[in-house]
Amino acid sequence: MSTLMRTLRNLRRVGLKEYAHQMANIGDTKAGTMIGMDKYGNKFFENLTEELPLRTRWVDYKDHEFDPSQIEPGWHAWMSYMVDKSPAEDKLLQRQVRVWEPKEHRPTLTWSRSGYKPYSTVKSKLSAWTPVVKPRQ
Repeated sequence: MSTLMRTLRNLRRVGLKEYAHQMANIGDTKAGTMIGMDKYGNKFFENLTEELPLRTRWVDYKDHEFDPSQIEPGWHAWMSYMVDKSPAEDKLLQRQVRVWEPKEHRPTLTWSRSGYKPYSTVKSKLSAWTPVVKPRQ
């Protein structure tokens, strides 16, 4: 949650359209420099001077229905403050597709109909109780 003055200052900096986009997607207004963009079209920003500590980096997802697995490993390390340089600056963090990796992105299917659902092969120790009632006379 931001203060009123900070919100108005960011509104002036980013403009009305970007302000509405940020409020709809992240629920806060942020103004900063764009550090880079990954292959999925996500934009990464940073503002070291005016934001709270550990809230200076953020991502603007390309899709409204974002999936956190859409962030590449190098950008994830930068977003989590594991490294100081972004993948745009550091060649080691840039993604190289290996031979054994899938060519296209497969989204995380957790909490969807296609998600993994474990089942038990062990016989249940409990059984449902069915009451036996004498017929009425």
